Amino acid sequence: MTEWTVAHPTKLTFDTPVTDLHVRVVNGTVNIVGTDAPEAHLQVSDIDGPPLTVTHHSGTLTVAYEDLPWKGFLKWLDRKGWRRSAVVSLAVPAQTRVEVGVVGAAAVLSGIQAPAAVKGVAGDTTLVALSGPVRADTVSGSVEAQSVTGDLRFASVSGDLTVVEGSGSSVRADTVSGSMIVDLDPGGPTDVRLTSVSGEIAIRLPDPADAEVEANTASGAISNAFDDLRVQGQWGAHKLTGRLGTGSGKLRATTVSGSIALLRRPAAAAGEPEPRPGSGDNAGTTDKKVL
Repeated sequence: MTEWTVAHPTKLTFDTPVTDLHVRVVNGTVNIVGTDAPEAHLQVSDIDGPPLTVTHHSGTLTVAYEDLPWKGFLKWLDRKGWRRSAVVSLAVPAQTRVEVGVVGAAAVLSGIQAPAAVKGVAGDTTLVALSGPVRADTVSGSVEAQSVTGDLRFASVSGDLTVVEGSGSSVRADTVSGSMIVDLDPGGPTDVRLTSVSGEIAIRLPDPADAEVEANTASGAISNAFDDLRVQGQWGAHKLTGRLGTGSGKLRATTVSGSIALLRRPAAAAGEPEPRPGSGDNAGTTDKKVL
């Protein structure tokens, strides 16, 4: 195992294989991009407070604070430990499996083709052009997913979810008070299940669409742009049901007090873009370096 202690702005290149990437930071920014190159590159352009520990062992590259474990990450509320920040950028092979934990930092992941997991206490996360399965869990941080073609799982207490041009086969999202805006452009059947307590839910589907639809709200309003769907209930609880096209996909949306809107994605004219909605290391040895 090779280990570095990074206390100042630093650049590192890893020529031996990186198959897994683990990043855990407090405040600042994390940028991760998948590339076609076989090597991985790390740049820490700014760091304040305790140093970061970087290790590379058996294909796993870790960039993290020693006192910030992945297990129980979302419960790490030591306010004294928040007095630190780092700006971390990584370019890794696109097939690298990625785990990112951010306490107050913003995170951007793009071009990753393998499974990716993000945990955030606060701070927003942006996911761009990810083709592997994605899991995002936050306390109050929001997540925006653009052109994600892999299966998406999202869970939050108060964070919002925005999906733009989502084309994965499955979307699962649960939040207590956060809102959800899900814009779908699937290439095949999609299974969508959205659940909230008080947050608003807006879903935009292509026209024509293929889905069995069921949307429920206990006390909120429902709006619907599709003639083949029917809204039941005049007072209190409302339910939207029906089949669009062949019904090959599934759409389930449930909220207690939030509203639900089912919107139609307008067809773009030819040539016009679609509109957007609002281990090569030596095992058993450790080489420590301070940078």
